[in-house]
Amino acid sequence: MAWTLQRRWALAVAAGALAVTAGAWAWHARAAVAPGDDDVAVKTVEVVRTDLSASHTLRGQLGFGAAQPVKGAGAGVVTWLPAAGTPIGRGDVLLRVDDEPVVLFLGGVPMYRPLHEPNTVGRDVAVVAENLKALGYTIGSQPKAGTVVTQSGVRTAATASQGAGTPASGPPVRVTVRDGDGVLTTALIAAVKAWQRDRGMPADGRLDVGDVVVLPAAVRVDAVTGQAGDAATGPLLSVTPTAKVVTAQAGLSDAGGMTAGDAVTVRLPDGTAVPGKVATVGRSAVAADGDQQARLVVTVTLDDPAAVDRLDAADVRVEVAGQTRTGVLAVPVGALVALSEGGYALQFPDGRLLPVTTGLFAKGMVEVTGAGLTAGATVVTSS
Repeated sequence: MAWTLQRRWALAVAAGALAVTAGAWAWHARAAVAPGDDDVAVKTVEVVRTDLSASHTLRGQLGFGAAQPVKGAGAGVVTWLPAAGTPIGRGDVLLRVDDEPVVLFLGGVPMYRPLHEPNTVGRDVAVVAENLKALGYTIGSQPKAGTVVTQSGVRTAATASQGAGTPASGPPVRVTVRDGDGVLTTALIAAVKAWQRDRGMPADGRLDVGDVVVLPAAVRVDAVTGQAGDAATGPLLSVTPTAKVVTAQAGLSDAGGMTAGDAVTVRLPDGTAVPGKVATVGRSAVAADGDQQARLVVTVTLDDPAAVDRLDAADVRVEVAGQTRTGVLAVPVGALVALSEGGYALQFPDGRLLPVTTGLFAKGMVEVTGAGLTAGATVVTSS
């Protein structure tokens, strides 16, 4: 009979361990003690009245974030590459091919075709227009969405087979401008020519695929993987954002309570506290070095980036504030027993069960309330 009771309670505890909290990963099932089972050794703990806080600290690294590779897009030979650590902004030269500058434009659509025929319509044209305007060039007015423009011709199968630089042919076509499209107007072509003259490029109003590289934002050169003399079509360098961020790995239970915008404190190696905010919480679990526990990558931005100007990289701590309960009754999470009818209980050494209501879970402890439960009461625990 005692063995049956022990087995039943062991199974109940093991089931309850999985449901208590996402952070309770290290449960050890235990046998509840029925009255008279003096030969079974159990651990006990006292119910305490204490303050609980869900705040926690994560180890993090200050840096520029993950690096992304940049490939050349046009034919030719690389003749110059920037040094690692160089910031590259809108309109800056990212590299040189055949000793001609390849310039950084900011946007979401890469150059994928030559742009030179009047009234060419597309989102890539909008990128060119937005960048030239931001660089101070006069681009004139752009047709609004819904406007119908006439293009000089369309690319046929025959001209397409002759290469991207072959002029389009065929009868004129009418194209409706959509939201997000730009139009290669006469004024915009004139702006392209003015920009080309200022950059020391042939001022022919034509933009080829390899003339610019389009990235979402300004970058910092992280590493140079190519060299002068390489073909311009392979990986040439890697870049990161220009702003420093902190990346940290959080256990699933800690990360589960964090959302983008949450305020945190970043503690620098010298003890300086820099306020920041959670930017992203990853969705792919990874295993930390020397630790089998699954973790999520959390990215934190700094409210005052100038506070870390003197550091390019450093090990830091990320202090995450959480809920706080003061003066509550609490026990280790391992003292909870799952009830078959639902909910939890505490077990006294004589085998009696007291149903309890759980509150805040923090650092291996759990807030509990129950009829007649007082500080100092002794209960059975698995840890």
